[in-house]
Amino acid sequence: MPVHLTFPQLAALTVLAVASIAWLIFVTRILRRSRSGGEARTVLPAPPVLPALPSQQQSGPGREAVELTPAERDAFAGLVRQLGGPR
Repeated sequence: MPVHLTFPQLAALTVLAVASIAWLIFVTRILRRSRSGGEARTVLPAPPVLPALPSQQQSGPGREAVELTPAERDAFAGLVRQLGGPR
């Protein structure tokens, strides 16, 4: 036992070392299992479809287009120039 470490410090260091080694072994096993291929994985069945929920997402409202007057276009262009600033 090192002279400068108290018993609780040495015990904590030992517990951390053992936990680190256990974690390293665990991660190594997971990585090896994932590299070995799909035969170790089990395929889960597809979840049941709920009839109350729509099967496809609803589309949003159609796009609207509004023609701008020349004054509005000029005002919008000035706003873009003002917000854009020098870059």
